[in-house]
Amino acid sequence: MGKLMLIVAVVVALCFADQARSDASDHRYKVGDAVPLYANKVGPFHNPSETYRYFDLPFCIPAHLKEKKEALGEVLNGDRLVSAPYKLDFQKDKESEVICQKTLTREEVARFRSAVIKDYYFQMYYDDLPIWGFIGKVDKEGKDPSEYKYFLYKHIHFDIAYNKDRVIEINVRTDPDALVDLTEDKEVNVEFMYTVKWKETATRFEKRMDKYSQSSSLPRHLEIHWFSIINSCVTVLLLTGFLATILMRVLNNDFVKYAHDEETAEDQEETGWKYIHGDVFRYPKYKSLFAAALGSGTQLFTLTVFIFILALVGVFYPYNRGALFTALVVIYALTSGIAGYTATSFYFQLEGSNWVRNLLLTGCLFCGPLFLTFCFLNTVAIAYTATAALPFGTIVVIVLIWTLVTSPLLVLGGIAGKNSKAEFQAPCRTTKYPREIPPLPWYRGTVPQMAMAGFLPFSAIYIELYYIFASVWGHRIYTIYSILFIVFIILLIVTAFITVALTYFQLAAEDHEWWWRSFLCGGSTGLFIYAYCLYYYYARSDMSGFMQTSFFFGYMACICYGFFLMLGTVGFRAALLFVRHIYRSIKCE
Repeated sequence: MGKLMLIVAVVVALCFADQARSDASDHRYKVGDAVPLYANKVGPFHNPSETYRYFDLPFCIPAHLKEKKEALGEVLNGDRLVSAPYKLDFQKDKESEVICQKTLTREEVARFRSAVIKDYYFQMYYDDLPIWGFIGKVDKEGKDPSEYKYFLYKHIHFDIAYNKDRVIEINVRTDPDALVDLTEDKEVNVEFMYTVKWKETATRFEKRMDKYSQSSSLPRHLEIHWFSIINSCVTVLLLTGFLATILMRVLNNDFVKYAHDEETAEDQEETGWKYIHGDVFRYPKYKSLFAAALGSGTQLFTLTVFIFILALVGVFYPYNRGALFTALVVIYALTSGIAGYTATSFYFQLEGSNWVRNLLLTGCLFCGPLFLTFCFLNTVAIAYTATAALPFGTIVVIVLIWTLVTSPLLVLGGIAGKNSKAEFQAPCRTTKYPREIPPLPWYRGTVPQMAMAGFLPFSAIYIELYYIFASVWGHRIYTIYSILFIVFIILLIVTAFITVALTYFQLAAEDHEWWWRSFLCGGSTGLFIYAYCLYYYYARSDMSGFMQTSFFFGYMACICYGFFLMLGTVGFRAALLFVRHIYRSIKCE
């Protein structure tokens, strides 16, 4: 397993090295040199997934339109970079340079007007520095919407800072006086222009990306983050300490009571969790599915840990285009061996026989729903002609990765798990026939227990969730990965502890079917996160339209399902350790 981790780390490092080298420029220029400027995409500001190619709007198209070759992660991110019509040569000022004169047809005016109404923004990259701007504005002087006026910006100002032979900073602003009236459906003559101003700065090249990450590190935001962390920690420590105290006292009383019972009356009827010692290690129903869920959950846990390692060493700096998506695809493919090994090994511990079917189930348990969701959402993106629609070549690459890397590693892991010959370590013998579970009150049912189990871990992370959602489904930048890592650790601890506590109460009520219950209770935080998605969509965001809505709820369903599998695995592993420990501590006949 250690070798596999090392291989994953080396391959991921190489992937990012290749991605960094894919930009041929060394970012050094002489006076008058052409500096690469790429137009990326346009789209409604409040719908981050709904983006279109820059020239889907009738801007001036350069004579030699060149598409930039992009890495896998950039394509998955919806980036489609093409050469922009502006020429921003190094240290060359320009004043009201005309790009082109164009007569917009009525249809083109209508397209621009529709874009202005939807708050379209554009995004470009100049020497790998991101720049944004709005394409127009709505004049709402009239109270009635029919009196609104719609304007297109036709003059863009580029303010660029340099340090010796390097570009350090670029800002774009639009001339509020150079406007084109798009209110009426009629042909309009437009003269698109731009102005370039260069100024020297002392900022070093290595620090040029800092301004993009500073917005999430402002003192006010950091105070909120740390307040949420301290609040979560205090809540968690109090509740876990409270539960631990009760649990330890109850367990000690149980151990004393059972030891006393053994000394005084051997034939006395047992009660509580000791009473079901002959059933507590009875293997669960649907053990192939259970083992597959554990395998997938372990893989997703490993994936999350690797992503955190890369984040903490600084790989995911702001606007490192597609780095996160590249990491997710590559690491998921390389860790599939962990899923195969864990699932098959545990399946054989549960005395399963059809390991091939178990392996297929493991491979499809997370990838299957994700693939179906992707097919639907990609079809929606194609219908919208959005950049989120993956090109055929990219889909082929992903299929090849799954066929040539993920599947073979899954099979190799399965074979290793089959040959591991690990035995299930049960401190007590299992009886031939299961005991009947006594009637239990409604709140001891699976669903009420899942609600109780999911609420506490969710309450520890929900403040941080807003910032993550605002970054993934908005334009806020998130860079405080150290805080996020602390929140993740808290989440794991609380999930493990609450699952252990609920498992104890379940066993004390003489309900021995704890296997699936512990998994479902551990994973129930995923369902709370999905419920938060509904709240965020309707109360905290301005997203709208079928495409954005389907992308948000579709991909969040997959992410929450992944959380369910991962935290379910954590919950079950913690419960298994606990159950083994308490039954080792008593004399089982």
